[in-house]
Amino acid sequence: MGTYREAWASFPVLIRQYHPEFNRGITLTQVPPAADVLLTWQCDTGHVFVATPEEQRRRPGRGRRRSSWCPDCAEAAAPRTPVLPMADQVRWPGASPLVAGPVAGGSAAGAAASAAAGGSAAAGSPRPRRGARDGMPSSRGTGRDRRGKDGTPSAAAPADADHPASADRPAARVAAPPPARARRSPAVCAKTPDLPVGEPFASACAPPPASAVEERLRQDLAARLECMSPLNAVRLARPFFEHLEAWPDILLPELRVAIEYDSTGRHGLEHVGRREEADRRKDRALRAAGWEVIRIRTGKLPPLGPYDLCVSGLTRGTVDQLLDRLREIRGPFLVDAYLREVPPSAAAG
Repeated sequence: MGTYREAWASFPVLIRQYHPEFNRGITLTQVPPAADVLLTWQCDTGHVFVATPEEQRRRPGRGRRRSSWCPDCAEAAAPRTPVLPMADQVRWPGASPLVAGPVAGGSAAGAAASAAAGGSAAAGSPRPRRGARDGMPSSRGTGRDRRGKDGTPSAAAPADADHPASADRPAARVAAPPPARARRSPAVCAKTPDLPVGEPFASACAPPPASAVEERLRQDLAARLECMSPLNAVRLARPFFEHLEAWPDILLPELRVAIEYDSTGRHGLEHVGRREEADRRKDRALRAAGWEVIRIRTGKLPPLGPYDLCVSGLTRGTVDQLLDRLREIRGPFLVDAYLREVPPSAAAG
């Protein structure tokens, strides 16, 4: 039921979060992914919130937390800096909450203790200056601080009668706000060797394989092809996430083909939303460097390129389909030249 079933199939988390009874009986497969409408969602924890389909599909960012799919869960996982619970006791009344410095006064208990010790100290204690922006006591008696309409001290203010020496002092200059710093682009990693664009190499920045399925795919492919390589990076012409290199899952340097294994992951965060856009950028960068990309897409992920394979998982026939794709790209004569001889026992089995 619904026209957009395939568009939502790769988002199992959103399928669980969406409830037709919260949205006037409309099913998720009836909602276009680009529809500018507010829908009601409910996460696995029970938080109910509203968001557009595009907002939910783009919600996973760089983090790999399950809480990324819910704004309330994301806020609880990474709370903002809280306000001090005793801020009203450690600052003068009317002081700005942004004031940072030593406490001039004290708590009510401290004031009572000082009053009991001696009344003269309490009587001589300075009071907060009227109109002070920081709430600190005035060091010049009870003289009124004259300010202009914009809140800055008046340069033509007369000298205080109690302090005639102040007339000899020049007017204090108002400190200009610091200039806004220009937004700097992220620096490009300098560990990439100076190689021609498209040259494969062993990168020191490439992360180690974290998926057991990828390692199994590598072993199954190595049992069929002799052109497997331990290299893990390709030199690019332009930076890709602060590196002049890309790290495909498997590299076939003799065929100039990169192989990627994609799944949505445990929490449905991988290769969807913004991560799908990053995959497309990576494929364009590799193709611009003279490589072709084959993505093995699982978990109902849609194909991104002309040679991608959409499979349910890694099976015995996956390697055969992958070899057929390699023949389509580089031709059967070149690919078959790297095939290993199948042992008689394996051929009989």
